[in-house]
Amino acid sequence: MTTVVSAKIPDELRKKARMHHIKISRVVREALEDEVRKLEEQSLSQDLYKIGRILRKNVSSNEIARAVRSSRDER
Repeated sequence: MTTVVSAKIPDELRKKARMHHIKISRVVREALEDEVRKLEEQSLSQDLYKIGRILRKNVSSNEIARAVRSSRDER
């Protein structure tokens, strides 16, 4: 499913885009996808940071080291 989105741009910009055979819809779609991806990555990074802070409060460094060693030994 798709949705139509419109944007107002100056006439001169539209003329230049046409002159250079730029597909405006493709450029807008890619820019929007990039922005959404960037924001999702930022949100995930913030969530991981918060989880890390919680884990550091509740799990000792020794427990983390033991878990890592155990995981490596299982390989």
